[in-house]
Amino acid sequence: MIITTHSESETADVGRRLAQRLEAGSVVLLVGDLGAGKTALVRGLAEGLGITPEEVSSPTFTLMQEYRGGRVTLIHVDLYRLNDAREIDDLGLEELGLDSVLAIEWAEKLPRPIADAIEVRIEHGSADERRLTMTGAQI
Repeated sequence: MIITTHSESETADVGRRLAQRLEAGSVVLLVGDLGAGKTALVRGLAEGLGITPEEVSSPTFTLMQEYRGGRVTLIHVDLYRLNDAREIDDLGLEELGLDSVLAIEWAEKLPRPIADAIEVRIEHGSADERRLTMTGAQI
């Protein structure tokens, strides 16, 4: 599925709609350049899960944020600063995601694929335009 958005709020809206399909154990892999809108999409996921979207910030320096209070916990991971597959494995993402929705930014750094994950590729267009390509069994 390919969706074109024209603002950060439209990108977040895609996340809100996607969240309706997610449940504990769902994994969303986010791929895109810096500033593409990955965190905006996660804000929408949070809101769609019943979590206050203003709580969501990019976990670039903390690597991982956990957001509770919605119908399911959201774990937001940012792999941008990790370059070693062992560091990524040490995060224990498979176990963390069992009882929550797991959203992983810079997912292309994962050492191996995650089964049944939804992948969202976000590409810059002109001005604020973004092209989101979503693939996976739940799409």
